[in-house]
Amino acid sequence: MYLSIIFLPLLGSIVSGLLGRKVGVTGSQIITCTSLIVSSFLITVAFYEVGICASPVAIDIISWLDIEILSISWSFYFDQLTVSLCLAVLYCSTLIHIYSVDYLSTDPHNQRFFSYLSAFTAGMLILICGGNLFVMFVGWISPA
Repeated sequence: MYLSIIFLPLLGSIVSGLLGRKVGVTGSQIITCTSLIVSSFLITVAFYEVGICASPVAIDIISWLDIEILSISWSFYFDQLTVSLCLAVLYCSTLIHIYSVDYLSTDPHNQRFFSYLSAFTAGMLILICGGNLFVMFVGWISPA
């Protein structure tokens, strides 16, 4: 559940960016908005589990670099501060996505905008939830 909070906006961005012509403007809007609404629901559940019940979660995905004195892994950490920041980021980004559907209805590059906006949201979530400085750096440079 915790990894899907981060990767659903990334998946929506990839689908909207690479398959934007196939799914069309409306499909791109539906895919990105739905992925963020589901992520917002999941972060609300995570806020209850981690923020209120005080049970932090650490997820190690894979060891990226492991030499004698240096160990860098793809890891994410969800504690009370992280979940609170993710809650604010996802709620604001979801509202911006929903507002942008009508506001940018005449824009000719709608799919690209929604792809970039979802990628920015995913980058912010990676930056917030990164378990070490390497993952946080990936989240810092990914929206740029």
